[in-house]
Amino acid sequence: VQLQASGGGLVQAGGSLRLSCAASGGTFTRYAMGWFRQAPGKEREFVAAISWSGGSSTLYADSVKGRFTISRDNAKNTVYLQMNSLKPEDTAVYYCAADKAVITTHSYMYDYWGQGTKVTVSS
Repeated sequence: VQLQASGGGLVQAGGSLRLSCAASGGTFTRYAMGWFRQAPGKEREFVAAISWSGGSSTLYADSVKGRFTISRDNAKNTVYLQMNSLKPEDTAVYYCAADKAVITTHSYMYDYWGQGTKVTVSS
């Protein structure tokens, strides 16, 4: 499975961005999908995840709950991360990932990773 993340950029605090992650080379509906981020000098951290197939289950990091929304469009083999009310501490490179098993917050359980898209939130 190949993952291509896009949609990052520079935005002012309080603004919004929508990240996209297009998947190819596999059966998209069989994968739970996740978003992670890594800020400069910090470890990669979990942001959000959505279950396979219909995406009926979602998980969020406490730091983004209520501001970010993960969704998937199986017809387009794409997962999205809608980010609202952005804060400077959301600045990071955002990665999407695919997991052949269950929805999870643990990065080591994800099988495939995209290349990352950079989000910069100015104060």
